[in-house]
Amino acid sequence: MRIVVSEFISLDGVVQAPGGPQEDTDGGFAHGGWSHPFFDPEVMGGAIDGTLRAADALLFGRRTWRTMADAWPERAGDPFADRMNALPKYVVSGTLEESALTWHNSRLIPAADGGALDRIRELRAGEGGDLLVMGSPTLVRGMLDAGLVDELRLMVIPVLLGGGKSIFPSGGALRPLELVSAETAGTGTQVCVYRPAAGQE
Repeated sequence: MRIVVSEFISLDGVVQAPGGPQEDTDGGFAHGGWSHPFFDPEVMGGAIDGTLRAADALLFGRRTWRTMADAWPERAGDPFADRMNALPKYVVSGTLEESALTWHNSRLIPAADGGALDRIRELRAGEGGDLLVMGSPTLVRGMLDAGLVDELRLMVIPVLLGGGKSIFPSGGALRPLELVSAETAGTGTQVCVYRPAAGQE
């Protein structure tokens, strides 16, 4: 499987709470829902739909999984929601119990003792389409640091948020990327697909 990360991201690299005011207020973040004014159904909606269609499973951190689990089951009947609900879902958490995973087809990857990345490596080595990660900045940062991300699909939104959670490691390592494609939405958002540059996989 390929691990594909899809994110709404500001020009200053923030991915925190693009969807709503109460999505993630850690650190006093006050701009929740910042992506909405820039959403373009044709370009951005098409990119999101295509990314989900290529996925054979979803991978989340705890907070993003909980947000999604609260939202998508009640939207059954919409083709996008039906696919979200049907796909296998893996959630990395050190606090959730398996019994709490009420969203259909969800499975726990325990975060304790650093074993989560090993389990993700196993999934990546298996057969199948894309293993899609949305949001989940702490998880994504760890996977980027470990070289486990095969593709970044970034919707770069023309806004500065002045601080917030990022997906990018800060350890000083150089990681060249190749721009595979870029498309500009009518709202000024750049939909960019990056992969590790040759020799960096």
